[in-house]
Amino acid sequence: MAQAEVLNLQDTPVQTIEDMFAVQTRNGLVVMRVEANVMERYDNDTTSYETFPKGIAIYGYSDEGLLETIIVSDDGRHFTRKRRNAQPQEELWEAFGNVVIHNVLKQETMETDTLYWNQAKNEIYTDCYVKMYSPQGFLQGYGMRSDDHARNAILLEPFNGYGYTARDSTVVVIDSVNFIGPLVKISK
Repeated sequence: MAQAEVLNLQDTPVQTIEDMFAVQTRNGLVVMRVEANVMERYDNDTTSYETFPKGIAIYGYSDEGLLETIIVSDDGRHFTRKRRNAQPQEELWEAFGNVVIHNVLKQETMETDTLYWNQAKNEIYTDCYVKMYSPQGFLQGYGMRSDDHARNAILLEPFNGYGYTARDSTVVVIDSVNFIGPLVKISK
């Protein structure tokens, strides 16, 4: 039997990319950056999807071009449902295994096992266990909903959290990721 006869095209990637690095821009500013060791693309009649079996890192940028959100996971998938009769294209991202969502600007970090991102609704969400760390304290619970930059994360069923009641108002917080140094005025 020839190898082509035993090859199942549904289980075979149509494209494999090693050391993937993709950048999405809008009006000259970086909006999103995606990095993965391996990306495998599959295609069938109704959907097209990519898998990231060796992990994925997604970097989201604010409207001002600052790095705002970092999402890292052990595994990921990106589904695109093909258009039919002028219906809008549907896209869904999924991240699995040791998912870490970090909002650099708010200094908040969330950890969970599974995360979904619906691009049409600009929403990230999960129904799994979530731990959330912030300068204000620690929360944990089941289920989380937020905008896609993790600016306003809400835990749906929180339990056993704690907050910091005293805060030093003289503490200076520096965003070391986006810090480019002091502005220097040069006189002519």
